[in-house]
Amino acid sequence: MDAALIAVVGTLLGVVATHWFQGRATERTAALARTEQLRQERIATYSAFAGAVVDYRHSQNDRWFRARLEPGSEEAEESRHASYRQRTVARQALFRVQLVCDDPRTRQLAETAFELTHCMHEATDDGDRTARSEQAKEALAVFISAAAPGVR
Repeated sequence: MDAALIAVVGTLLGVVATHWFQGRATERTAALARTEQLRQERIATYSAFAGAVVDYRHSQNDRWFRARLEPGSEEAEESRHASYRQRTVARQALFRVQLVCDDPRTRQLAETAFELTHCMHEATDDGDRTARSEQAKEALAVFISAAAPGVR
């Protein structure tokens, strides 16, 4: 009788231990899956933001040149409207960065890259436009450098 009781108690202890270890392994696997999913989301979001800001910078340069070459022309107006569309795409990408990024400094760098790109069309001459374009380009590079460790 004692042997049977010891066998039952041993079996129950084995079941409880197995259940506990499997629960911990499941939690660990779920946490790793969530971390990887967030990493993948950040890679996609940061890449989309960088692409949108590059396209926005290009449209701002085009807008500036067309406004200087033929102010008020149909091409200048179309370029202005194209820059508005690109601004909307870039702003939407910025919102996605703000949603998935948990680092306040990185979010601020993204906002700075967007704002510097946004102000490019206000340049007073070609030297100012070139300087603003380079500042926007550099701000985006700083954002990418700051965001990169979060996606590794």
